This record gives sequence, C-alpha cells and structure tokens, in this order.
Amino acid sequence: MRRFSVWQITCGLWLLILAASALCGRADAQTGHLSQEKQQRTPAAVGAGDGPIPALLVSDIHFDPFHDPGRVQQLVHAPVSQWIPILRPPSSPQEQQAFTALQQTCHVRGIDTPYALLRSSLEAMQVQQPDAKFITVSGDLIAHSFSCKYATLFPHAAAGDYQAFVVKAISFVVEQLRAGFPGVPVYVAFGNNDTGCGDYRLDANSEFLARTGEVVAAGVPPSEQDQVKKEFAAGGYYNVLMGAPMRGTRLLVVNDLFMSPTYSTCAGKPDPAPATAQLAWLREQLAQARGLGQKVWVMGHIPTGIDPYSTMARFKDVCGSESAAMFLTSDKLADLLVEYADVVRLGIFAHTHMDEIRLLKTDGSALQESSDKSLAVKLVPSISPVDGNNPSFMVAQVNPVSAFLRDYAVIAASNQTGIGTTWSREYDYAQAYHADQFSPVEVENLIGEFRQDRRGTTAESEEYIRDYFVGGAPELKPFWPQYVCSMANHTAKGFAACVCSTGN
Repeated sequence: MRRFSVWQITCGLWLLILAASALCGRADAQTGHLSQEKQQRTPAAVGAGDGPIPALLVSDIHFDPFHDPGRVQQLVHAPVSQWIPILRPPSSPQEQQAFTALQQTCHVRGIDTPYALLRSSLEAMQVQQPDAKFITVSGDLIAHSFSCKYATLFPHAAAGDYQAFVVKAISFVVEQLRAGFPGVPVYVAFGNNDTGCGDYRLDANSEFLARTGEVVAAGVPPSEQDQVKKEFAAGGYYNVLMGAPMRGTRLLVVNDLFMSPTYSTCAGKPDPAPATAQLAWLREQLAQARGLGQKVWVMGHIPTGIDPYSTMARFKDVCGSESAAMFLTSDKLADLLVEYADVVRLGIFAHTHMDEIRLLKTDGSALQESSDKSLAVKLVPSISPVDGNNPSFMVAQVNPVSAFLRDYAVIAASNQTGIGTTWSREYDYAQAYHADQFSPVEVENLIGEFRQDRRGTTAESEEYIRDYFVGGAPELKPFWPQYVCSMANHTAKGFAACVCSTGN
C-alpha cells in the first residue's frame, strides 16, 4: 500500500475543494448587443503633470460564437461587420438543447462567454474606466474546445475553412474592444486557444499568424503597425513603443505557447525552434531597451514558474523525488526577465483565470534583497466563467513616466450570464494591501507578510484568499503556505526548498 506524505494529503484536500467549486459554474443562453451607434469619443488630452493615467487590463475572454449552434452557419458566411445583427436577437427555442448537446459531444467542462456576457463586460468597461488610455488583452480570446465544436457542426469543412472562422472570431472580439474605446490602443497577446489548428497547436511563420497579425496591428499606434505585422507573422510576438501619454515605455508581447510542455505544430509534432527563436528575439529587445534607457512591460498568456493547481491535482510529492508541475518547459523565460529586471517594470500574464500575484527573482535570493533583481507580475483574472468564477476585469492607474502600475482594482460581475448583470468593484489593491504601487518592493513586502502568516488569518492574507477565485469559495485556505511558496519561487528547486523547509 502506498503511503502518502502530509504534502500529498494537503494536495488531495485542495483538489476536492477545487472540484466542488467548479461545479458551481453556469451561464444562461441569452444574447444581447453592444451598440455600434455609440458616439465616437476622443481620448481626453493629457496635461503636463505626471499623474497616473487610467488603463484597462483584460484577459481570458473566451468568446463562444457556438452558444446558439443554429446561428453559426450565418456567422460562417457573414463578414464580421454583420455579426452583431446575427448574435443580437433573443435566443431561439432550440438553443439550450442544441448547445448542451454540443458541450457534451466535445466534453467541455463549463460554459465560456456568450455574446450577452461579452456585451455586458464591454459596457461595464466603458462605465468603470471610460477614459482608459490603453487596453491590454493577455490572451485566450476565443472559447475552449473551439475546434471540436466547429468540426461537430461542419464535419466536411476544409482546414482552411476552420482557420478562416477562427480569424473572424478573434477579429470580432478585438474590433468590439476597439469600437468601445475609439482611438485607444488595444495591445493583444495570443493564448493557447487562439490558434488556427487547435488548442496548443501552432505553426510559426504561418498564414494564420500573418492574417491575425493584421488584426493585432490595427490596434497599436500607426507608427508601430508595420513592425508589429512583421514580427507577429513570424511567431505571434511583437514589440511596440507604447503611445502617449506613456513615455519611453516598450511593450514586449510574447507568445509563450511555443514554450508550453503541451505545444506541438499543426501536424502534431514537437518543435523547439520557435521557442528558441523567440527567446533570442526577446533578449535582443531587452538589451536594446536597456541601451536606450527605456522602461519595459512584458505581456504573455501562460505564466512562468510553478503550476500549483496541477502540482496538487497530480499529487506531486515535491518533498520526495518528484518535481512540481511547471507552466513552461524551462525556466529560461523567467530567468531572462530577472536578468533584465532593472528595465522591466511589469509582467502581465493570465491563463489560470484567477486573480494572482507573482514575484520573479533570482533562485535562492532572499525577499527584499534588491528591487532591480526582481520583477512584479500580475495575473489578470478572466471574463470567462468556465471554472465557476464570476467574470471580472481590472481597471488600473499607471505612472506614465516610471511605467510602474500605481494601483488597480478588480471589477467583478454579479452573475455569470451577462443577463441582468451588475458590475462592481471587488477590491482595490492599494487599499487592501496598504501599498504605494505595484512594484517589486511592495510585492516582496506583501509576500513576506504572507510567508509569516502560515494560517492565512491576517487581514491581508484573508483578502488575497477571498479575491483569488472571483465570486467563489476561499479555496486557497487549506494549502496557503504552499501556495505562497509558488508566488516567489519560479523554479521547481526553489519551490521545493520553500515548501519542505521547517515551518512550511
């Protein structure tokens, strides 16, 4: 009989809590529309002061155009400009039955974002941050099991037909964001679902990347568009000098799908070359930024470091002979960001759908050692309620000169449907954690306090535990010390040392 360690028993308890939370996920099959007749707004002029500027941080939208399968045929044949009239009418009588059958066929674990929820979230963004100077979207614009749903409804379609529909769906989401905030830059990263040949599958230098690169480039400042198209076509990554009022800040958008352990080409084969090429490109960009005295933001989809959920779900005995589950195949991306932490002001990632904080630092270095040797990372929660969480997005305040995130608040939905939904502020970072800004120093201080609070009973720990799963149960409580170890240790070795040390 196998003997289980205390660590593995804790893993099992946490997994049970997660499973119970996921059962709460739901979404009604209703639709609405985002008015295309909204009056065009000109972004407010920026004064001479260096006060913080408003921004929107959005992720994991997972728009699902298959929510009413009966309309998909129309969407396939209509240009994106005509999608709203198709999606807007009330639900068809057979919609829920057909959608449920499609979900079951594709073994989908929950419900993503129907048009009603997409519209509701966009309208909430306009209300909560009407003067946003830019928007970041950190990946996964389209629904889970997208390829299966399409293949089920169109079993005889050619591969090119599927790719064309994916491009349309991505274009629709991006254009809706741009229509809601005219003239405002929309910086988009792609996630593992945003591909033309299936989840976690992508070819570098492909027609798909060239076509979607046109969509992505249309949202950045005009002077940067040609460069974005060129770089995105190569690998789905790009660099852009962020438009005014940001000053001297370069945004580096990575496509870390290529670095995922489940990545393959469209032919289903492994290929390390795209990841190697991208890391070389990133190093060159960071070196250029350092030489020019620029500040840098790095945005991707899949975070670096430890995957605490998978580590526990697989009962990884990290205090024995097993290593923690990792989000990426290696530590190279995290190590590179730490190497250039003197110029990188913020990392933005997502993928987990949860509201999380990370700190990247040299493996084994002490907290609070030096702010230029560590990097604060924000994981943006999801619009999609697929995991049972309520939809949410972030409104932020950014110092345009230092490029530090001064403050942010999470705006959460009252339900998961977009029908009769109200959106309100769940919490404010600066108020909750008594921090001056989201910087390495402040994040180091906060994680240090978490490390001291093994039971998760201080006001700050309880705030984080409560807000982690938006609108859900405090599922971090049973393994709080272990989770905290994942926040500031991005290597398997560092994580194990933290978890297995005395007092953890």
